[in-house]
Amino acid sequence: MGLRVTGVLDRARLGQLWDRESSRFVDSHPGSATLFGAGAAHLTGGVPMSWMSKWPGPFPVFVESAIGAQIVDVDGQRYVDFCLGDTGAMAGHSPAPTVAAVTAQLHRGITTMLPTADAALVAAELARRFGLPSWQFTLSATDANRHALRYARLLTGRRKVVVHDFCYHGSVDEAFATLDGGRTVPRRSSIGPGVPVCETTIVVPFNDLPAMATALATGEVAVVLMEPALTNVGIVLPDAAYNDGVRALCDRFGVLLIIDETHTFCAGPGGMTARDALRPDLLVIGKSIGGGVPCGAFGLTADVAGRIERAVALEDIDVGGVGGTLAGNGLSMAAMVATLTEVLTDEAFERMCALAQRWSAGVRAGLEGAGAPWHVTTLGGRAEYGFSAEPPRDGAAAAAADDFELQQYLHLAALNRGFLLTPFHNMALMSPATTSADVDAHTAMFAEVVGELFS
Repeated sequence: MGLRVTGVLDRARLGQLWDRESSRFVDSHPGSATLFGAGAAHLTGGVPMSWMSKWPGPFPVFVESAIGAQIVDVDGQRYVDFCLGDTGAMAGHSPAPTVAAVTAQLHRGITTMLPTADAALVAAELARRFGLPSWQFTLSATDANRHALRYARLLTGRRKVVVHDFCYHGSVDEAFATLDGGRTVPRRSSIGPGVPVCETTIVVPFNDLPAMATALATGEVAVVLMEPALTNVGIVLPDAAYNDGVRALCDRFGVLLIIDETHTFCAGPGGMTARDALRPDLLVIGKSIGGGVPCGAFGLTADVAGRIERAVALEDIDVGGVGGTLAGNGLSMAAMVATLTEVLTDEAFERMCALAQRWSAGVRAGLEGAGAPWHVTTLGGRAEYGFSAEPPRDGAAAAAADDFELQQYLHLAALNRGFLLTPFHNMALMSPATTSADVDAHTAMFAEVVGELFS
């Protein structure tokens, strides 16, 4: 059902509201301002990682504590956190079982380059959830993606990767590509690429099976690296037959398929792979499964795992570009066991998905009340609003509908009213600690802010 569109966005008013909210933010965050100024002497841009500059306002909020679904900053301001570390804290901040497991492991050793008993437990649980029997561990999903791509090139003897337009797979070089007039070119945000991306990558639009077939028919493609739904350009859901169609094309052309569930894990206990009975050759996941402790993992089918074992000589297994001294460390393993078995349970996902539906309904009501011509999309325990009347079907359409100035204002207004959204898009994520009251409070705040914007 379409929205009742009556409101018109006034850019001059948006600027006035931004100035008001910026002043309010500065006045209520003197402690964060002081820390930001002090850090600027030795932190590039005043922050420990450059993307933290994207938080709305003149400086980021500095955190004092984060427990459950709430953050408290150094000025004593409290926030309901719907960002949750952009999925890194999907289990909630410092969940008690994870804290207990990590604390116990700290007294037994942090990293040793040797396996602990937890490693087999984590691998078995991931195999149960996602259906791939063999697993390896990293410190991030980016590393897992890099390793999976290397293995795919090894097994196929081909060098190119297919990714979707406006995809995101961490800082994987091959994924920083986009389409320009049908040509693969570097994405605007790509910093210092090592080689021309057209040498490594073919970009296709999401939900375009003919384009995927054309790319795979070149005979150059080793692997398709994809999220089963785009997430980092706003949620773009697949057409009903799309993911199965990609699998069929990979089978037809002898191409391996990597599904990156790092963000789409929100769809359920086994992500979209289990929910939709997808059949990847390799699967990557990170962030959330460690409850906030750095970790990543990639799973392999029995066939792929066997082929890799036969192809890589023991003498060279440590110098081939796959691995990491801290990968599979005892601390990460302890965190993953506790998070997967005691926090992100089937029951927790059921609650999280219901809350995301509730959040979406509340935002939709706010949009209808203001006559705002926007849409809302839900994926499991994740929901998002976007600045177009209809949900986009591919990444280019989603990117074209974005409005950075408007996004920054909405996020700053929410921040000033006690709510955190991820700074990169309009995503809200539910955790096991999120409550109906949190969601309903956001609904009231959102109606107020959007209503004022379109009044």
